[in-house]
Amino acid sequence: MTDDHLIAEVDAWLAAHWKGAPDSHEQFGRDPRAAWLAQVRDAGWAVPRWSADWYGRDLPDAQARLVERAFARVGAPGAGQDRTNLWANTALAHATDAFKREVVPQLLAGEVGMCLLYSEPGAGSDLAAVRTRADRVDGGWRVTGQKVWTSGAAVADYGMLIARTDWDVPKHRGISFFFLPMKQDGVTVRPLRQITDEAHFNEVFIDDAFVPEDNLLGPLNGGWGVLQTALAYERSVMGDRARGPRSGAGGNDLLALAREAGRLGDPVVRQRVAQAIAWRTLNALNTRRAKAEMAQGTSSPIMSLGKLAMSRILHEDARVRTLLLGPESLLEGPDHPRAEDANFLALNAYFTSIGGGTDQIQRNIIGERVLGLPKEPEVDRTIAFRDVRAG
Repeated sequence: MTDDHLIAEVDAWLAAHWKGAPDSHEQFGRDPRAAWLAQVRDAGWAVPRWSADWYGRDLPDAQARLVERAFARVGAPGAGQDRTNLWANTALAHATDAFKREVVPQLLAGEVGMCLLYSEPGAGSDLAAVRTRADRVDGGWRVTGQKVWTSGAAVADYGMLIARTDWDVPKHRGISFFFLPMKQDGVTVRPLRQITDEAHFNEVFIDDAFVPEDNLLGPLNGGWGVLQTALAYERSVMGDRARGPRSGAGGNDLLALAREAGRLGDPVVRQRVAQAIAWRTLNALNTRRAKAEMAQGTSSPIMSLGKLAMSRILHEDARVRTLLLGPESLLEGPDHPRAEDANFLALNAYFTSIGGGTDQIQRNIIGERVLGLPKEPEVDRTIAFRDVRAG
């Protein structure tokens, strides 16, 4: 199909089916736009790079982007999930065929809520040190342990879980990856209050919860490799875009804010604004290149560059906003939307510095796997996890 024919087809489909914006949604939980997303999925526009057997159209990346741009022109959501849907991409790459048939179409339509059950109180920066255990039983596994910093846990139907299934091998080789059903006895969710006065994060206590055999992704004890795929997609999304102002009333355009504040003539302000805009543009180009080079279901350390860059961009944007507002930035509340948004963005920038792997972890990955620098010493990497000392 030529580009012109493809654009004509997707434009005609949107003209016939798109009737306006459905309700807004959060990143986690079931999506109120599910009826629309199901139409997009069934038409092959949700994941155009995937094969027709999996709701796709076998399009090359360049043509898939034409589809995404056509949807963006009319403000329609749902296209390009083969780049952005962490859950569906991980399941398609590593789940059993039976489980994929069940869950992938639901994930593409936002019909199930999801969360990530990775970090633990004693295993954050070193995820391979997880101590949540999954013990084999008839028909699946019984899981016991604790997870923390879990966004969306209270509304999730499944949690993508890493748990230890073999204690007698080195830490990276005894981990398995599961889709844990969250709505069951034995799963307790408690919210954690954030500095932004929100509670998107949670701690999750798991006490003898059951995960069926089909919900294992990848080989038993091979969950570390599955995790790398999931983390690559998560970092890709975090490097590509980030949460904007909470109220939106203060705007999200630094150039417009500088003009409104009467600071656009200040050469120092102009330089800071231009630098912030240039960083965003460069990061968008680097992220696009990295995504084009990453095959479906694989991982790439290049994604750490975009994720780290976005973290620094958000902190710098917050500093520029504060500079533009001057003393006004000390105010807060709905009567001062520009200051309210500036303060929220300054505080929320730390979310990106921590979520999906801290800035320090991204620097380690970039140094070791992109630049080829020597690895940091790991004295416990080759010994059985059962024998690893823990505080």
